[in-house]
Amino acid sequence: MQLSIRDLSKRYANGVQALVNVSLTVRPGMFGLLGPNGAGKSTLMRTLATLQSADSGTATLGDIDVLREPGRVRAVLGYLPQDFGVYPKVSAADLLDHLARLKGLVDAKSRRETVDALLQRVNLFDVRKQKLGGFSGGMRQRFGIAQALLGNPKLVIVDEPTAGLDPEERVRFHNLLADIAADVVVILSTHIVSDVEDLCGQLAVIDKGRVLLTGRPGELVSSLNRRIWRMVVDKSEAEELRKQVRVVSTRLQAGRIVVRAYGESCPGAGFEVTAPDLEDVYFSTIAGHLAAPAAQAA
Repeated sequence: MQLSIRDLSKRYANGVQALVNVSLTVRPGMFGLLGPNGAGKSTLMRTLATLQSADSGTATLGDIDVLREPGRVRAVLGYLPQDFGVYPKVSAADLLDHLARLKGLVDAKSRRETVDALLQRVNLFDVRKQKLGGFSGGMRQRFGIAQALLGNPKLVIVDEPTAGLDPEERVRFHNLLADIAADVVVILSTHIVSDVEDLCGQLAVIDKGRVLLTGRPGELVSSLNRRIWRMVVDKSEAEELRKQVRVVSTRLQAGRIVVRAYGESCPGAGFEVTAPDLEDVYFSTIAGHLAAPAAQAA
């Protein structure tokens, strides 16, 4: 089941243009939506999750009109929002059972089997009777995925899922997302480039409500071969370099600044060519150094 988005736009009452003619084609598997805070990612996710309307454009999931048939969308949707609240005094098993009822699982025996299976899948079965108020951030996120998987969804949306997780929980969460993406559309909205690099076969970069770049991570990285240059300088020199070259990113290392710059040829004395990575793709796109073909993801 494929998700097709065409010319989707949204302007809020305060005048903020959150989405501008967004067009994407998302096939089954993991799709990364990369962008800085305020780029329009959450607006797009909430629109696809039928929590708000769009001003214009279309979105279809298979034969479902996402904007006109919210009931049909919700029947096949799993959604983990950026801020996922829980009832702290309720156990994981009881709350998931309650959510399963709301999802339409009315048979008690079948519902219990489903709840137990999902808690096993997200590695929370052993703490199923523990109150959610005692869960760590990572455990809550895994519980959030469990509720998103109720009803065997065909579209799963996760919005900034790993923000604040420790490295171990982040790895667990990545493995879980990769497991569920085998035959469903999973959209991962994040500003953390490594999340997309680790998980996604397709990605889009969005900023100021516009899709700037789409494609496969490996191919996009390869497009920057011999275009990313590196030099280590003092902090004062880094500030001056920003005025002279197309700086992609700067990073503090051992008290000095590692400058990565974009250039078709060497941008200046002292720079050496370096292997590009997905962060270079992302920052070069946001900075406007790369062309913005707005092509559909293959």
